[in-house]
Amino acid sequence: MSTPLKIIFAGTPEFAASHLQVLIDSEHQVIAVYTKQDSPAGRGKKLQASAVKQLALEHDIAVYQPKSLKKQPAQQELAELGADLMVVVAYGLILPQVALDTPRLGCINVHGSILPRWRGAAPFQRAIWAGDSETGVTIMQMNIGLDTGDILSVEKCPIEADETSSSLYYKIAQTGPLALIKAVDNIAAGNINPQKQDDEQATYAKKLSKEEALMDWQLSATELERCVRAFNPWPVSYIVVNDNGKPRNVKIWQAHVADETTDAQPGTVIAANKRGIRIATADNQVLTLTSLQPPGKKPMAAVDFINARVGWFSEGAVVGIGVVAGVGCDIGSDTALDRTSDAQKGLK
Repeated sequence: MSTPLKIIFAGTPEFAASHLQVLIDSEHQVIAVYTKQDSPAGRGKKLQASAVKQLALEHDIAVYQPKSLKKQPAQQELAELGADLMVVVAYGLILPQVALDTPRLGCINVHGSILPRWRGAAPFQRAIWAGDSETGVTIMQMNIGLDTGDILSVEKCPIEADETSSSLYYKIAQTGPLALIKAVDNIAAGNINPQKQDDEQATYAKKLSKEEALMDWQLSATELERCVRAFNPWPVSYIVVNDNGKPRNVKIWQAHVADETTDAQPGTVIAANKRGIRIATADNQVLTLTSLQPPGKKPMAAVDFINARVGWFSEGAVVGIGVVAGVGCDIGSDTALDRTSDAQKGLK
């Protein structure tokens, strides 16, 4: 290969650590690691180092944890490292232009989508949410915009019909490091052909929120089933049921579109039995809930839920109209699929 590169790695969570590991195992030299400051964790709220910091210390790599890279002392410290390239994976801090320009070959980023589709904070979750058949990893040259830099390489992977955000996360976590080291090797060899993004094709993966996890029965069963998978394992789709006059939030972990149609009002319980809890949705479709989690309990099969909580899903009852977390609301509003295209902070 060409002359090994001197690399600064910037990242924080376990996802980033897997990318750091592949660089450590390569012929390139990781000369420093940047990561967010230690944060309280666990019941004792003791300060805990990030996964990236822990891995760096295991390999005697210098670790830097500035609160920001917008101040001159931190920028000078970065410049004095004399890096050829900076690799950024889920760092958590915004890099100003001066930082992007500091390494000789600039900064590159690993993004969990096929850019320019799904720029932003939750790309693989939004891919499931929208019903995409595939996603992937894009290695891009970073600029000051939100995931708008030139594309260096793309690796694709399919989204299966039963894919959740959790399972897709692990796919991307395996694809990303391989795509990264391939791109870094090509950069070192001068064998790279950056491609401009088509901004007209861009979509934005806004950050997930607990509010949009509230299931909206005015959506079709097809849309709601995708929401359930996209919001697993966080924030987890949920509904509100009536427990003797008291509203209870119930999380939905698994559901599927039933092979039947209905003229019932959306939100109406069609049946609740060993086959699951079937609820009417928009477009005359029916959604079958198969794994639910009551407040303070573990997820359980629908039949066990029904046996333990008689009356929570009475046939003919309408689910979700009433009080949610102490606030009156009509769940018929378009909360579950907010289609706004506001740009959100990306995984930087």
